Amino acid sequence: MKNPPMKINNAVKYAIGIIVVFLIRLIPFRIPNIEPMMATIMPFAKKFKALSGFVFGFFSIIVYDIFTSGIGVWTWVTAVMYGLVGVFASLYLEKKKNKARYYIGYSMVATLVYDAVTGVGIGMLFFHQTFMVTFLGQIPFTALHLAGNIVFAGLLSPLIYKWVIENKNLETAAVYSKVKNAFSA
Repeated sequence: MKNPPMKINNAVKYAIGIIVVFLIRLIPFRIPNIEPMMATIMPFAKKFKALSGFVFGFFSIIVYDIFTSGIGVWTWVTAVMYGLVGVFASLYLEKKKNKARYYIGYSMVATLVYDAVTGVGIGMLFFHQTFMVTFLGQIPFTALHLAGNIVFAGLLSPLIYKWVIENKNLETAAVYSKVKNAFSA
């Protein structure tokens, strides 16, 4: 079989990333914002560039909200913001080595910007809260988000890049060939 185009050839990798993030976010009694979303977006964006980073972040939120809380205004804000996390991750990580320190550094800045927009900005805009009430309420939430993203970025992002993104056996053509051979035997 002729190899499919690059974007199609990575469909299995995208499915693995989105499904794993989705399932981890479903864990009951999980501390809010302790999730591998950003840690997974970064390696995808690093390898497959800005558009792919945007698509991964955007659709991860859309898929989760479809199956859990439903689509609402919050969905679109967080989906676009995680998409932008992917775009800027691509730009920052593009020429960097697959090292934990780069993922950690990016995740720290991206988390603070993301939480400022989605927490403080949206709290004031949609819930008509004062800046001080929103800001003070956001501090513990952002502290947890930052801690989780630092740990996941340091531990998971380099491994996701190595074991999923760079893994030729997870390319769609290779998986298709294995499935086809298993059923034709």
